[in-house]
Amino acid sequence: MSSTSTFSEHPQLYTLNPDALNNTKRAQTDVLFYNRVPKTGSVQMINLLNKLGKIHDFEVNVDQQNGGIRALLEDDEIENTIDNIGNLDEGTVFVSHVNFLNFTEYDEQRPIYMNMVRDPVERVISWYYYIRAPWIFVPKRLQRNKPMPNPKWANTEYDQCVLNKDKVCTYIEGSGFERTGDHRRQTLFFCGHNEHKCMPFNTRLPLELAKRTVEKEYAVVGTWEDTNVTLSVFENYIPRYFMGASKLYYMDLYANHKNDNPMKPHISEEIKNMVRRNFTREIEFYQFCRQRLHKQYFALKKNQLVELEMEEQKNKLSFLNKALLKLN
Repeated sequence: MSSTSTFSEHPQLYTLNPDALNNTKRAQTDVLFYNRVPKTGSVQMINLLNKLGKIHDFEVNVDQQNGGIRALLEDDEIENTIDNIGNLDEGTVFVSHVNFLNFTEYDEQRPIYMNMVRDPVERVISWYYYIRAPWIFVPKRLQRNKPMPNPKWANTEYDQCVLNKDKVCTYIEGSGFERTGDHRRQTLFFCGHNEHKCMPFNTRLPLELAKRTVEKEYAVVGTWEDTNVTLSVFENYIPRYFMGASKLYYMDLYANHKNDNPMKPHISEEIKNMVRRNFTREIEFYQFCRQRLHKQYFALKKNQLVELEMEEQKNKLSFLNKALLKLN
């Protein structure tokens, strides 16, 4: 959306109010809860938070989840996790690969919620190669005394997996948990822990529940695919933890991106488009989060953007007037 046409073509942007779009004020305790979605750049975000914590005097508590990622918890596990987070000191960031936790349902004070999202198809491709990287699967299998995987599993490229219709690369609408470990459901991390409602893949109910949760509960859901916008919104909507984030990121972290996978090859748009046909509602959720992020950004910047647009219009008129004078 260019600044030239933003406000003239979308007059509703004039009415955006940062205060109305910021859920930080709804938090009842100064604890930042980051229920990180896998393969959305969370390692990079944790590195940024650790550096910001040294500046702004806050602790970053990362759940090691030694038993592996279990986003969907049983009732007693939900209660224990909420109790543990509720007992943290104020001025703490708690980070865990876990679905949205509703603190008010358990009579605990609501924290500040944040998260990151990523294009759903890029995300499953990233996960596909991540778990097949030898520096990932070899240590984990040795640690758990498990045999090494079939070489075919480790060496099959994603495009071939899709074309062969292998189970791990077959995305069936309405399907339950496949136990293939691909984390295809980004909506799940915002929907909650009700398996019946949240698990059916790429269906309407999980999408709507996830959207409602983001709108109602989350201060910011960003994406590294819109880095500048994301950092600006974090800085302004959660300043206690993110003041100065943009400057610090570009000074120190931008050139040292962590968790890149050199084994991941280029995947053709043809293959991606084949997969996208089965990710329609996951893509809709991702676009919803990005649109909300941009609304938050425009609410902050609307006065500057209006001035810029007026200046551009003035320059256009000046150019037209000079052209008409030459013609006369």
